[in-house]
Amino acid sequence: MKYILFALFSCCMLSVHSQKPKFFNNSRTILGINKERTASMGVGDIDNDGDLDIVVANGRHWPGQNRIFVNNGRGIFTVSKNLGTEQETSYSTELADFDGDGDLDIAVGNDMAPNYIFINDGAGNFIKGESFGEKYGHTRNIVVADIDNDGDIDVLITNRGSENEICLNNGKGVFTEVIGFGDKKDSTIDVEVADMNGDGHLDLILANRDDQPNYVYLNNGNLKFSKKIPYGTGNDVTRSLAVIDLDKDGYKDIVTANIGEPNVIYFGSKKGTYDRKVVFDDSSAESYSLSIGDLNGDDSIDLVVGNVGGPNMVFINSGDANSWEKIKLNDQNFSTYDILTYDLNGDHKLDIIESNSDELNLFYFNRFTPKFP
Repeated sequence: MKYILFALFSCCMLSVHSQKPKFFNNSRTILGINKERTASMGVGDIDNDGDLDIVVANGRHWPGQNRIFVNNGRGIFTVSKNLGTEQETSYSTELADFDGDGDLDIAVGNDMAPNYIFINDGAGNFIKGESFGEKYGHTRNIVVADIDNDGDIDVLITNRGSENEICLNNGKGVFTEVIGFGDKKDSTIDVEVADMNGDGHLDLILANRDDQPNYVYLNNGNLKFSKKIPYGTGNDVTRSLAVIDLDKDGYKDIVTANIGEPNVIYFGSKKGTYDRKVVFDDSSAESYSLSIGDLNGDDSIDLVVGNVGGPNMVFINSGDANSWEKIKLNDQNFSTYDILTYDLNGDHKLDIIESNSDELNLFYFNRFTPKFP
């Protein structure tokens, strides 16, 4: 292992108005010493001690060992343990209380292998529970939400090249009913769940790869998603997305991370269409992941993009979401399949976590100091 790597992760200074965020990484801000094929991470307080722990999904197309990293309370992960006894082709993981007992369980989505729930005993120890979804699907991402509004957490699965699935929870962490969504031929990589038209029902926003159209599917209130609204060019290669009201006009916007084409924001409107857009990243990077959050304490949402074969980027919002300052997070050309923003060390500032395939998984402490007028 080339420990000289860590010297290259120098601090990056960002300047936005009076805020000057600083992201710091060194030899301790890593998740283990293994270079695994990490595709995704889930973050939450799994042992109920008040800090955020991390679950790492490894493997992708090849069996890998999924791992749990336990936070020591200061944002350093000094204890790790395996999740499950088997190695799996894991592409995605999410944390939620699936069985309604008050602690966080873990869902793992696998490629061409069964997806499983792992049930928490309340102290951060996990027992393999029920499977969910198609047994040998092409799972690329899982998302959790109470899609049927019955008080428990359901799981949505995106299956590249086969039908996407909504797995409905019976309240005990068992998924007895499955509903398809999208087109059966969609190459869906990501999905977000949000009420896009203000009718009180959760809609689906799909990111499709392979030059396919992207759509918002509207929920009629009975989990029927027959009405769809297009966004994008119609032949995008979208790998990740986020949904939030960036320009604060009361309508939710769609942020897209694309492969080999610019990354674009599509703004929501009173008409329910997404015609107005802003290119926030005019590069043709291989953008695989996207995260959002206020990184510099100015009450505007900023963006973080994880790239494959190029440096990861931070985009600072000018305040109106029309102009963005692009800042390089690092100088590495890693394969970042997932990138997240969470407060790992409890200082009320969002840190950045990278899921890197065939490389160390890194995180960066946010050390900005607000300057008040």
